[in-house]
Amino acid sequence: MASTVGVIFSSLNEEYVPELTKVRSIGSIPYGGRYRLVDFALSNMVNSGITTVGMITKNNYQSLMDHLGSGKNWDLARKEGGLILLPPYSDESETLYNNRLEALKGTMSFLKKAKEDFVVLADSDAVYKLDYSKLIDYHIKKNADITMAYHEHEIKAVHQYLTFGTDKTGRITGIEINNTPVGKCTNNYINLMVARTSFLIRLIQSAIQNGHKSFAKDILCAGVNSLKMYAYKYEGYYANIDSLSAYFKANADLLKKDVRNEIFGDRDIYTKINDSAPAKLTETAKVKNSLISDGCLIEGTVENSILFRGVKIGKGSTVKNCVIMSENIVGENCNLAYVVSDKDSVIRDNRVLAGCEQQPYFINKGSLI
Repeated sequence: MASTVGVIFSSLNEEYVPELTKVRSIGSIPYGGRYRLVDFALSNMVNSGITTVGMITKNNYQSLMDHLGSGKNWDLARKEGGLILLPPYSDESETLYNNRLEALKGTMSFLKKAKEDFVVLADSDAVYKLDYSKLIDYHIKKNADITMAYHEHEIKAVHQYLTFGTDKTGRITGIEINNTPVGKCTNNYINLMVARTSFLIRLIQSAIQNGHKSFAKDILCAGVNSLKMYAYKYEGYYANIDSLSAYFKANADLLKKDVRNEIFGDRDIYTKINDSAPAKLTETAKVKNSLISDGCLIEGTVENSILFRGVKIGKGSTVKNCVIMSENIVGENCNLAYVVSDKDSVIRDNRVLAGCEQQPYFINKGSLI
């Protein structure tokens, strides 16, 4: 694989899931019982041979730092390269960035020091597994200035998405930023791109000199005719966490064997390791089609649910179609359905809480109900 450096945005698009990003960056949102969303972009890079990764931070990044540590769990604790946390502002600015372009401006010193020929830019708000070396090989084959990855999927939330048209060779002929109607299936940019490091530096420098504000509008859309931009289609499983219901569905998808095998088969998804006791199920426990993490104590009924580490389910309680994060305590004789409960919450005895698949009932971190 060609020498490549990685850059991960850990805090973009947080406004789409305000419930989960009140106290954390979007990259540190818990997922699947033991993972964080950032694990996927980071593991994809490591598995693709990228050993220097810059992580762009912003606000509420304490949990992200606690999770990443030195990068040891991703084999990125190195004397040269490895995992490097980048500040949320540039050398010339004392204010936090507001968009992707401003965030990239803050990486200029990091990119200028990079010895690698190529750079991969990835967001951390999605669940997918992709060998980035295939994307880079495609980029080299096409002799492209920029190669952007896209995925064909149905729109579930009302947000602005980047879509583009291509010719027969895969070259991008038009880019649109529009509010794609909910329910429409379209080719959506997945905020993953590759470019030569030197080219990206020149692109950012030009944007600074010309006072540009938007990476999508002022660089990508404006550069369709002047830049050689190509589209790379990713056809595997992809879940964009752009709403609470999307987060709920992405967790629920793990209960499907084919999805689990695709995400966690073949190459590993790495995460922070916690030494916990095994889960304990008492004689009154009933568990069906669920993922139960280490340290859980179950005395009630759990069906079609994801339980993170250290969750306790009391006697007589029923938990169905729920995502219960770490260290939650569910008392006795409770009934929970379609609930997403953030960390360290306590649900007292005899409580009945219910949402629906399209709008799960959400419990804030550290709540007492």
